[in-house]
Amino acid sequence: MYYRPADGHGLPYNPFNAIVAPRPIGWISSRSADGTDNLAPYSFFNAIAYVPPQVMFASTSAKPDQDGTKDSVANIRETGVFCVNIVAQSDRDVMNISSEGFTKDIDEFAKSGAAKTECSEIACARVANAPAALECQVRQIVPLEGAHNVMVIGEVVGVHMRDDCVVNGRFDVTQFQPLTRMGYRDYAVIREVFELTRPDD
Repeated sequence: MYYRPADGHGLPYNPFNAIVAPRPIGWISSRSADGTDNLAPYSFFNAIAYVPPQVMFASTSAKPDQDGTKDSVANIRETGVFCVNIVAQSDRDVMNISSEGFTKDIDEFAKSGAAKTECSEIACARVANAPAALECQVRQIVPLEGAHNVMVIGEVVGVHMRDDCVVNGRFDVTQFQPLTRMGYRDYAVIREVFELTRPDD
């Protein structure tokens, strides 16, 4: 099958949602200027540079009570900071609750039951028991093609790692089984890890 996205795919579900998979989930915490904490998962998320360490996530829709965007982007525009919390399989139900489109005055930490603690370098909350959390200063907010598409790029200025996830000097994902997004309503868990040596190593 071949299709041009501009012409449509003719299928009951959009295949693009599932082709690029699995995708890591950035569980983004932010705080509004008036102090309301927000927590929301984004599957358009990834690390994009080593030095300085940088990450990105993209928001692709809007809420009626925000100006053409979602709470995360609105908060980040106000404060210039956010935190990326890594999602373990054990937190999948809590993460899913936090994905609901609550009004902007609602604290998703409280609604979902996610454990909350303060970040170290930025004025923002983070998920206390997350395997890792990346405290970020905004470097760019980039409008993308499409009605509500926005990419946020942040520089990582603080890194939290759960002690049990550091094994023999390495951050070990097998200790918590990362949750990933496959597309549609499908998710996957990473349970098997193997190593490949590059030919020029």
